[in-house]
Amino acid sequence: MTAHRPAEQSRPAVPAGMSMRDLLASCAAAAAVSTPPRAPETAQTAPGAAPERREAA
Repeated sequence: MTAHRPAEQSRPAVPAGMSMRDLLASCAAAAAVSTPPRAPETAQTAPGAAPERREAA
């Protein structure tokens, strides 16, 4: 005797709890919060090059 198993397709589809837009927004917010701030960029000059001069305004 074979046991009757309900088919996977007979289950009703479960609607998502949140929209894709909300999911993507929450992922972007989590990435922004968990990423440390970038270090300030320093001027990179070639070794032996004269420093850049600025004229007074």
